Amino acid sequence: MSDAMTLVDDDILEPTLQSILDQKTLRWIFVGGKGGVGKTTTSCSLAIQLAKHRKSVLLISTDPAHNLSDAFNQKFGKDARLINGFDNLSAMEIDPNGSIQDLLAGGGEDEDPLAGMAGGMGGMMQDLAFSIPGVDEAMSFAEVLKQVKSLSYEVIIFDTAPTGHTLRFLQFPTVMEKALAKLSQLSSQFGPMLNSVLGARGGLPNGQSLDDILSKMETLRETISEVNTQFKDADMTTFVCVCIAEFLSLYETERMIQELSSYQIDTHAIVVNQLLFPKKDNECEQCNARRKMQKKYLDQIEELYDEFNVVKMPLLVEEVRGKEKLEKFSDMLVNPYIPPQ
Repeated sequence: MSDAMTLVDDDILEPTLQSILDQKTLRWIFVGGKGGVGKTTTSCSLAIQLAKHRKSVLLISTDPAHNLSDAFNQKFGKDARLINGFDNLSAMEIDPNGSIQDLLAGGGEDEDPLAGMAGGMGGMMQDLAFSIPGVDEAMSFAEVLKQVKSLSYEVIIFDTAPTGHTLRFLQFPTVMEKALAKLSQLSSQFGPMLNSVLGARGGLPNGQSLDDILSKMETLRETISEVNTQFKDADMTTFVCVCIAEFLSLYETERMIQELSSYQIDTHAIVVNQLLFPKKDNECEQCNARRKMQKKYLDQIEELYDEFNVVKMPLLVEEVRGKEKLEKFSDMLVNPYIPPQ
């Protein structure tokens, strides 16, 4: 690792994510944190390590920025695609701005169960659904589950959007149930009128009725409920927090860990990125000042999270892009970093 800055003698990086690799029951792994702290680099690197231990691994980006393509220098889309150089590691990028039509459609992209609705009825249902906070992330998650359910990956890693989006994303089951309840209420009040109007205009595509749509919503809700149960099972799901040793990042990490606890989602690993480790005889004033500041926050992290696996990752002099550099970075997640003498 010649491109990493030298480590102070008493700072030894522990291979603390090894426990995640060893936990064979894990199916869902979320990687999240404040924007710009290295979530994508960490999630890609963790995926590379997991691919050494599992038969099949899927890496999913739900961040609108979609950095997976940049990280691997390979274009990804909404369908799972093998990452170049791997035979058991795939990636996909989900558009978080999904639509209610995509959610309700039972099959391909061209299906639009709301198409043909008289006047503004379809728009009214959409407006009703989208009036629920967090439903845009819910659409994204519904699309993920629809695809993942038909696939057979042993473990799925989510490269999530910045903290606020991620927390709403994990509230999806509650959002879904609210949306379903509102649509059911609408159906009870206006169903006969809607079906009458739709019948006069030829009905919905593929012979669907409003009841068919609500039935699909209910089936999806059951799937979401099943996954939500898995999310709350520490044997199946964990959340890896990524941060840097600065006040705002530490503040967001604490907020995120508290909320994850309230959702009953396991989290026991923190990756601290971009750390400076100048030599003791280093004369760079900025390096030493920054290291002093980082050490203050590192001490706080270790005090606050003494029951967490805290991984300390050094700042590199080059961007971590491409398979080779990601593999080198990933190695430091599980093997002690030995500084050059």
